[in-house]
Amino acid sequence: MHAHFERTGPLTEIASYPSWAQDMVAECEETKQSVVTHDLWPIMREARLNHGATRHFMVGIWPVIERFPGYMAMNLLKTRFGRSDGDNMARRWLVRNIRVEQNHAEYWLNWAEGATIPREEVLHGVAPAGTDALANWCEEISKNGSLAAGMAATNYAVEGATGEWSQLLYDSLTYRESFPQNVRVGSLRWLQLHAAYDDTHPWEALEIICTLLGKSPAPHDVAHITECVKRSYICMRLLADRCVEARFEPLVVSEAAA
Repeated sequence: MHAHFERTGPLTEIASYPSWAQDMVAECEETKQSVVTHDLWPIMREARLNHGATRHFMVGIWPVIERFPGYMAMNLLKTRFGRSDGDNMARRWLVRNIRVEQNHAEYWLNWAEGATIPREEVLHGVAPAGTDALANWCEEISKNGSLAAGMAATNYAVEGATGEWSQLLYDSLTYRESFPQNVRVGSLRWLQLHAAYDDTHPWEALEIICTLLGKSPAPHDVAHITECVKRSYICMRLLADRCVEARFEPLVVSEAAA
């Protein structure tokens, strides 16, 4: 039996969590920063991302947006009610938040359309080469990994870093005003939701992960969770790299947009 963990301090303070989790977060921070300080975000904040690179962004990330409730559903299937406090917490949280996610795909399509990428291009266009690593990884770990690893890779890592880069974009008046006024609010709905300053989803996921693993998990379990979190960040960075690189590539329009 592992040493039981029950949070007593504030949800959004890292000191409220076991020392192994604090160490894990610290070890992953440099990799996370390679995502949230990526060159892509200043370019977008200044509304300087050209059409080809914008297509890479909207079409390349779309599989993750569309499948995110599916990742959560696969993790939900790993829970067993009454097996442990962590299972019960994860079950309640995943059921509630799968419902929250239901409209996010539509909001993403509205953002793409506002950014001049047709809905049909996002839905049916060929994903740019090199942008599928994040979707493939999230699918793999959610399907085959442990409950803690699946939630660490998706709800903790992906949602956490996404909240930070979303905030950077939404805080830019230049970026917001690059959208026509008549569609601006609808186009930016996805970004606004994910840029919430008080977003607690990643912290709630971390609490569940710590409750599942306890105060003193085996070192190999901690190492695995750490690598899962880092891999999510690395896949996000690779996707951002492709978007920046696409600024210098000739625009190729797929048949879906023709």
